[in-house]
This record gives sequence, C-alpha cells and structure tokens, in this order.
Amino acid sequence: MPWTKRNYPPSLKNFEPRVRGKAVEIANALLEEGYEEGRAIAIATSQAKEWNENHPEQDAASGAAINLRVVPHEGSWAIKRQGSRQPEAVAPTKEAAENKAKQIASDENICVIVHRRDGTVEKSFNYR
Repeated sequence: MPWTKRNYPPSLKNFEPRVRGKAVEIANALLEEGYEEGRAIAIATSQAKEWNENHPEQDAASGAAINLRVVPHEGSWAIKRQGSRQPEAVAPTKEAAENKAKQIASDENICVIVHRRDGTVEKSFNYR
C-alpha cells in the first residue's frame, strides 16, 4: 500500500512536511520498482534530504529563495540569496562569510548552505 501525506513510515515523523513529502514520493516509486520496504525508506530518506539541500523553498509572495549560500567569489567568499546573481556580502575568508551568513539567517529565520570551492555542498545550518 503506498504511503501518503497522512500515512507514512514512523521514521519520517520528525521531517519537515516538504522533505517528508518528497521522501514518501521517492519511497513509493522505489516500492513500485520492487525494493524492500526498509531499503526503500532508507534510500528515500537520504535522497529527500539531498533534494532539500539542492532545491530550496521559494518565498510565495516574491518568488525569491529563502536560503543563503556561502560560495566562492573572485578569490574570496560571497553570501548570496538563492537565485540571486549579486552577492549580499563578500568576505575575505570562508569562515568570515559563514559567520556573517549565520547572523543574517538567524535574524531572518532562514537556512545557510555552505559550499566548497568546487561548488558541492559542505554543510548547512537551519535557523527556522
């Protein structure tokens, strides 16, 4: 029996609704492909978390992304709002940019996603 928004595995109960919904969607697809239930849940959990990091929520009113990203920028590090081309701030070091981004995120109750120089996600901080 496929899972739904209201009927899902107990291991997903502490997930944010958006992530839980994606995990349910992935798990149901895996079950249809013949995966064992426990394995489907484990894979879906991992993939839903990764999806959430790479697909930030959008502000319904403006369409602007909610998350801040710390990214390499012209030999330094920039803080950018997801989807924005212009940096909100630039810092000489990754640590300085990360600390400033955490301050902003804490004040605005949003997330910070910190990238490595190669562009991959290193870590994230959730201030929601």
